[in-house]
Amino acid sequence: MAGKKRDSSDASRIDSSAERDGRESILGFLRGLRDHNNREWFEANRPRYEEARNVFQGLVGELIARFDAVDDLGGVTVKECVFRINRDLRFSNDKTPYKTSMSAALGRGGRKSVGRVYYLHIEPDGRSLLAGGLYDPSPAALGKMRQVLAEDAGPFRRIIRAPEFVRNFGALGGESLKAAPQGYPKDHPEIELLRMKQFMAVKGLDDGQILSEGFISLALEAFGAMRPFLAYIESATR
Repeated sequence: MAGKKRDSSDASRIDSSAERDGRESILGFLRGLRDHNNREWFEANRPRYEEARNVFQGLVGELIARFDAVDDLGGVTVKECVFRINRDLRFSNDKTPYKTSMSAALGRGGRKSVGRVYYLHIEPDGRSLLAGGLYDPSPAALGKMRQVLAEDAGPFRRIIRAPEFVRNFGALGGESLKAAPQGYPKDHPEIELLRMKQFMAVKGLDDGQILSEGFISLALEAFGAMRPFLAYIESATR
């Protein structure tokens, strides 16, 4: 007797369940690593790490494959985008050897990108995020950004007040100086923006969003809303 034909909806549910289980392997491994951040535990759990890494790389690969709707990544590869889990300990007082997250930079050149870079960060217990902007700018780049804003901040304000930006990121993020930066009066009409040391768009994500069937679409929507913001910064800091 011929076997019963499997309904396409059943296959879809199975695929969705497998994706969820795979992403849960990322969160589960990272929780364990957070509690046991040492080489002995890591080596004992290397198969779990390799499974989680493979799932994360697959997630990044799917984003890259569908990113044309957002921006041109110039043929970047998954390997070029994904950050190593090992921490750089050379200049750190914290000697724990591993990051407790998995992350990737999507842009032309991947991790070495300049210009428009879309950042994906997965960390358990509500610490995941999508982000982009000026995080650690050089003095020259920050100076150019401030100069452009001082001359006319209108276009920038329209970007960060756009409904799609506010829906995804809320308000502009980043640290600020307590006083006016050198060369600008404290009563400058754009002093709030000029005091900023960072210009960031950040969308926090809970574990449910990471595990959801619609995560890729959610990420692409957020990155699409981020593109005008990144394009402005890219142009201002040239």
